[in-house]
Amino acid sequence: MARIFITGSADGLGQMAARLLVADGHRVVLHARHGKRAREALAAVRGAETAVFGDLSELAEVRSVAEQVNALGSFDAIIHNAGIGYRERRRIATSDGLPHVFAVNTLAPYVLTALIQKPQRLVYVSSGMHQGGDASLRDLEWNTRPWNGSQAYSDSKLHDVLLAFAVARLWPAVRSNALEPGWVPTKMGGPSAPDDLEAAPRTQAWLATSNDTAATVTGEYFYHQRLRRPLPAARDPAVQDRLLQACARLSDIPFPD
Repeated sequence: MARIFITGSADGLGQMAARLLVADGHRVVLHARHGKRAREALAAVRGAETAVFGDLSELAEVRSVAEQVNALGSFDAIIHNAGIGYRERRRIATSDGLPHVFAVNTLAPYVLTALIQKPQRLVYVSSGMHQGGDASLRDLEWNTRPWNGSQAYSDSKLHDVLLAFAVARLWPAVRSNALEPGWVPTKMGGPSAPDDLEAAPRTQAWLATSNDTAATVTGEYFYHQRLRRPLPAARDPAVQDRLLQACARLSDIPFPD
């Protein structure tokens, strides 16, 4: 059985994936924004091993999450599930001067990837909206562009695919993939979302643990356990490297070899 860490698993798809994995006999470590939410997450996912906590909009707390995870030992897989939706108004992360959407959806998974001991598998939860992301990576901090929450979300979900593919290229011993769960009626997706909520968490759980030939790949993009074509620019190593360089600059954490 595998040991898996899931960010943003106090509710929504992260919690659903955690329940699937626990039901299959895997060891699961949860994540929540603060201690109270972590205790609530453990109560909601019976059988989870433990929970770590930290606000992913704050670099200092992202570092703390990485330290907590590393203190627990090695993991077979990490699912980067935590994210903020497309309805977000412009909000600056309190101490780092970064837009909240970018801080949580882009920079946090970069920092956690860089700081947590390498697992065998990495899974990044993106969105079909990444197809509308800006591959120029212009003005990541939204200093000059007029704020657009939908565009900020699309950009960040493209960043997640770029990060997944960059890891696959640079760390060949790690299986790194991205996925879209569909537009489903979660707190983020809203009650009118039309996609299959039951199917939504299965792909991340499958990519994290399955020995199926289809799941034991790297540098791919999935929807409901099937390959889907990502935005072509996501496969461009130059674009991937520009994102890594920007995240390294903004976090002061270089991407490790």
